[in-house]
Amino acid sequence: MDLMRHLLLLLIAGSSLQAVRAQQLPQLSQYNSNDYLYDPAVAGSRPWFEIRSTHRNQWVGIQDAPRTFMLSATTPLGTNMGLGGYIFTDNVGPSRRTGMQLSYAYHLRITEGIKLGLGLSFGMLQFLIDGSKIEFHDPDEPLMDAQLRGSLMPDATFGLYLYHEKWWFGATAPQLLHNRVIFFDDQDQSFSTLAAHYYALGGYRFAIGEDLKLEPSFLLKYVDPVPPKVDLTATVRYRDMVWLGATYRTEDALSFMVGYWMKKTFQFGYSYDLTTTNLRNYTSGTHEVMLGVTFGKEPPPPPAPPTLEPTP
Repeated sequence: MDLMRHLLLLLIAGSSLQAVRAQQLPQLSQYNSNDYLYDPAVAGSRPWFEIRSTHRNQWVGIQDAPRTFMLSATTPLGTNMGLGGYIFTDNVGPSRRTGMQLSYAYHLRITEGIKLGLGLSFGMLQFLIDGSKIEFHDPDEPLMDAQLRGSLMPDATFGLYLYHEKWWFGATAPQLLHNRVIFFDDQDQSFSTLAAHYYALGGYRFAIGEDLKLEPSFLLKYVDPVPPKVDLTATVRYRDMVWLGATYRTEDALSFMVGYWMKKTFQFGYSYDLTTTNLRNYTSGTHEVMLGVTFGKEPPPPPAPPTLEPTP
């Protein structure tokens, strides 16, 4: 057991170094409730101020499994602009990633019912590895010492968001600056560049009677050379107040979610991921909780059509 534990810790440490090239940004099952975290152009697309926090505890039962916390806020500014920001921390064993970004979005009216949002965000990203949390059989192992080592660098994201009352589509390019990450010294050239990431998300709203809506949606994630991953989701909403959903994530998990929006103000969402890979033999699943507060006003109703006075 000790040998397996040491090997696992070494693997996590090595994966942390490779993360800056191959690992995608923090993963969330409730991406529809956290769409701004994937696309800065979402800010200002809805007529209310929003604050959301999300806690994700991944692969429960596996030591040093990923744990993620994210906090975001967005608000419209005038009639065609939006502001937003978020902070996050992502812990995996002895490694930690922390970041923050602030964003600005401008929304263009394409037709009477279609708008295009363009968003740009800037911030900082920090990678840390705590060598004191890694144990080796050889105490003189030169790979890692007991110090806290890390790298701090600027970061930027660009996104666009095309949306209508019944559908939406967004595309995002995070980590635009492709900065180098230096853990040990300036001569370290291995796994040192932030790779380009690409996201696409979209969906459609089908009305089923007066009270129900069916929303199929997707989230596509790609970073070279990792194969693309797709989340395919179906959500049923009752009066925009209660929702139930299920997601299939390719080569990863099945996710089931439930949510409640109380008086158009307080939101609660919960999702449970059932792992479909070989990890299912070692974990009881993944839990994710979303809490939100939204306040503002609904968009004004469309003007009533003019009435014609009867002719005498």
